[in-house]
Amino acid sequence: MKEPLSTFAADVDAASYSNVRRFINAGNLPDKDAVRVEEMINYFQYQVEGPKNGEPVNIVTELTKAPWNNAHQLMRVTLKAKDIPTDKLKASNLVFLIDVSGSMMGPGRLPLVKSSLKMLVDQLRDIDRVAIVTYAGSAGVKLESTSGSQKMKIKTAIDELEAGGSTAGAAGIKKAYEIARQNLVKGGNNRIILASDGDFNVGESSDESMEELISKESKSGVFLTVLGYGMGNLKDSKMEILADKGHGNYAYIDNISEARKAMVTEFGGTLFTVAKDVKIQVEFNPNYVQAYRLVGYENRLLEAEDFNNDQKMGGDMGVGHVVTALYEIVPVGVNSTMVGKVDPLKYQQNSTKNIAVKGNGELATVKFRYKEPDGDKSKLQQQVVQAKVTELNKASEDLRFATAVAELGMLLRDSDFKQQANFDSLIARAKTAREQMMRVIVPNLSEWQKMHVTYRKRKCRRLKIQAKSHYYSIENCV
Repeated sequence: MKEPLSTFAADVDAASYSNVRRFINAGNLPDKDAVRVEEMINYFQYQVEGPKNGEPVNIVTELTKAPWNNAHQLMRVTLKAKDIPTDKLKASNLVFLIDVSGSMMGPGRLPLVKSSLKMLVDQLRDIDRVAIVTYAGSAGVKLESTSGSQKMKIKTAIDELEAGGSTAGAAGIKKAYEIARQNLVKGGNNRIILASDGDFNVGESSDESMEELISKESKSGVFLTVLGYGMGNLKDSKMEILADKGHGNYAYIDNISEARKAMVTEFGGTLFTVAKDVKIQVEFNPNYVQAYRLVGYENRLLEAEDFNNDQKMGGDMGVGHVVTALYEIVPVGVNSTMVGKVDPLKYQQNSTKNIAVKGNGELATVKFRYKEPDGDKSKLQQQVVQAKVTELNKASEDLRFATAVAELGMLLRDSDFKQQANFDSLIARAKTAREQMMRVIVPNLSEWQKMHVTYRKRKCRRLKIQAKSHYYSIENCV
């Protein structure tokens, strides 16, 4: 193994899954570049133990066999951010940055933006404040910073928005950061929420210029959440860049249920950062690992030396966020077509002769670094992964479900590493894992039947029992 270190930035973005779902629901296959496997995996909720002893993040690891190649192994690395009750969250200084250009006309765009943001307004407390900046041909302030107690005033300003004109996105971003800085809450949650289809066509609009603009503005202590809308001209790559460089996260909103997930169910994770510049580095033991590959995260890879360099950005994690990475491993002694071959090197020493740690049962060491939301110096945590492989059918429900999502992503991308991946196998595994999760989360399903009868007796117009990720929720009759 020539490169025992794997280094990457954590990624909590989940936009790819909802975007892929939109394509499939419309009867089309998604573009390969739109399928980011790590975002698909991290879209779902997992049952992971939170951190203890005041730490903001906990590490969980697991090792099983790869479902698409039984001779290979699959290592799970999961980070779980701490949960914080809503009433304990810091005061927020928010700026809604809303694209009202002509490309935002029609259902699924500005009307859905309005509904989404009004859900968010309902979550605000009296100590929170919101301003609204809009942009089309130019940028303007629709609502000065207003207390969260004035919900009707904020919602009225949102309802008055209309789409039309060109798209001066850079001007809007500059104005939003200006307003956020003017109302900065020291030690609080200062954040811009950008709602757009990413179709910037006036002023600075290239990926490079937008990346430079956001990187510069993010040093002000203001974070950026990006919400993508729109069906045709969504500039997915540009939206992801903005979120990554703005110390934030990116979600794609294609319907009202997805809006509720981002604005209500995952309110804390969407808006409140507990650890920033999170970077992960895994060192594999060549006595057990012949080769490995990180599943997904292609645009989040870092150089090995970047891990200890606090000037290099990582990813950010919000309240309750879970980040999962999967490594496919070729064990020592396994003949695999996935492992490339090179001729023996003439001038290099055999590095395995100098390995201090040999067959001690340690497959790998996982390290991660993070900074406090208002900090500049990173902290280190690490955990050893033992070379003890669990059969796939005995692995955790979380891992089995995650492998099914990863397998789906590889098939949709037509990955060179898909091997024996197939739809029937992944669907069956996902269903079994989901059912077992539900038995843990909702142990007495007969209670749901009783609730169903109760609602029927009330003659409600609609009862909706819905599977969301791995858990059930009941929406009240409307």
